[in-house]
Amino acid sequence: MIDRMMDRRGFDNFDLRFLGLIFAILSIGVLSIYSVTHDQGGPGLPFFAKQMLWILLGAAAFLIMLVWDYHRIARLAYPAYAIILILLAVVLFEGKTSRGAQRWIPIGPFAFQPSEFAKLVLILVMAHYYSKAPRVGWLQRVVIPGALMLPGLLLILKQPDLGSGLSFMAVYAAMLLMVGMRSQALGVILLFSLMLFPFAWEVMWGSLHDYQRQRIMAFVDPNYDPGGKGYHALQSRIAIGAGELTGKGLYGGTQSQLKFLPEGHTDFVFSVFAEEWGFLGVLVLLLLFVALIWLSLEIATRAKDELGALLSVGIIAMLCFCVVVNIGMTAGMFPIVGIPLPLMSYGGSATIMTMASLGLLLNVKRRRLSLFY
Repeated sequence: MIDRMMDRRGFDNFDLRFLGLIFAILSIGVLSIYSVTHDQGGPGLPFFAKQMLWILLGAAAFLIMLVWDYHRIARLAYPAYAIILILLAVVLFEGKTSRGAQRWIPIGPFAFQPSEFAKLVLILVMAHYYSKAPRVGWLQRVVIPGALMLPGLLLILKQPDLGSGLSFMAVYAAMLLMVGMRSQALGVILLFSLMLFPFAWEVMWGSLHDYQRQRIMAFVDPNYDPGGKGYHALQSRIAIGAGELTGKGLYGGTQSQLKFLPEGHTDFVFSVFAEEWGFLGVLVLLLLFVALIWLSLEIATRAKDELGALLSVGIIAMLCFCVVVNIGMTAGMFPIVGIPLPLMSYGGSATIMTMASLGLLLNVKRRRLSLFY
């Protein structure tokens, strides 16, 4: 009965702040997408209108994940993971190819990217496992969770989708730290990692596609291929620097409006925003992300049980990793790996998955006063 009463109560100040931050970042994203694509004609809805449609679908996913008890959601983790693995396998045979990667399943005029939803499903799997299984040794703490993660990771890397693969490993690492890996065990892992790094690098370098190798070389030396694989990185840095203190204003960015910056509405939406609104605008955007993550950390620290805390930590790790890597790669601090900026980059699968994750996060907070589930 208490659980039902909790579900019926209105949003409190914390919830309104959380929702306000999400809405603010989404609005900035739609505005940036509109700015860089408003003059692009063609059949169908414009990009910004499609993004608003994805946001509406994401809002529905947010509400579903908010009102449905996260304990019941976690019980579906393994069946959901099995479905995701099947979809990831289907992508390899029937998937849509774009820009050298085969990551999408076409559904009429739209495309579905299973690797995006695999991130959230992995969080559910890891949280459900660690909240139920005994954690008394390497087998239970490291090996079994790693074995659960590995099939999805390998299928994602096969597409190839290096960005989602790295997100997988970031979630796994965050969960390991969350369950309290001993310092001795962590030291042994780091030592073996350093010893095996030359061999692992050789294997990884040999398994990379040509365009991925060229991206890494362009990161090490931006002038390695300024007209090819280094073009995105150079134009992105020029766009960010051109914004200076106050930016060039809406529609005022030369790099984005004159199409020197490719993919300005997807992976490089941060560069578009930085050019138009400058350092001050970027500072406001970063403060919005920091505030959202700060409130998320508060949810994690006040979760009523271990499952809720694990889910919160997994979602926070995923969001932090995507924000840091996306902004880092657009600023030239990381290689370009194709990670969208949460709540801002154009894309249906990423937008819906991110909003569903945030709904699940708020679910953990709103059920901390419930005694029964």
